[in-house]
Amino acid sequence: MNYSFIIRKAVESDAEAIHNILNEAFKDYISRAGISGTVKSLNETIEDIKNDIRTKEVFIGLIDNVPTGTIRIAIQEDNTAYINRFGVLPEYRNIGVGKALIKLADKYLISNQIKKVYLHTASTYKDLIIFYYNLGFHIESTSKEDGYVRALLVKHF
Repeated sequence: MNYSFIIRKAVESDAEAIHNILNEAFKDYISRAGISGTVKSLNETIEDIKNDIRTKEVFIGLIDNVPTGTIRIAIQEDNTAYINRFGVLPEYRNIGVGKALIKLADKYLISNQIKKVYLHTASTYKDLIIFYYNLGFHIESTSKEDGYVRALLVKHF
């Protein structure tokens, strides 16, 4: 049997699938990070996602046409970038989907002469921190502005 894995730029008709990926991924994230309460991504609507598809770089990963992961990239006015709403369905983790999405983001950012990219993650989610470190990120700072300790990670190109 042949399998296919593709990452492509998201279109508005992907918004519901992206919403489902993020709901599953961030519910798991809350549990693994030991966060009491919720995170902003779980309050996002399908219309919010469509708006980001129009205004940011939004990518979706599919295995055999099944949406499995997503990532958003926003280039900032200071010529840095910010990654958010990065998630992979729990049942598709540890097979390279997340790594491929980050590598695609790297390629996109380098092609746009971006020198630094930032993202936030829970500092208590050890496996995720290690994942990011293995992809060249490091912690720049931490904050509790969202009710839990979030690490601001940065990667230089």
